[in-house]
Amino acid sequence: MSNTPDPGMITQWVKSTYSGGEGGNCIEWSPSYALAHGVVPVRDSKVPNGSALMLSTTGFAALVAFARNADA
Repeated sequence: MSNTPDPGMITQWVKSTYSGGEGGNCIEWSPSYALAHGVVPVRDSKVPNGSALMLSTTGFAALVAFARNADA
């Protein structure tokens, strides 16, 4: 059995500010879940019932840094 939660059990998802505004590449994360569990779930907003990538807070910070530098 996996300790990864069912993405449907996470009730609050927030669209990343780094996602495109045209509805194409949309990444969502759950800050309330991250705060409560110390693990950051990330998903593709186009597949809300799909699996979520569970990142450590350090891994999530690295992903955000990568996104910031991708446009530089």
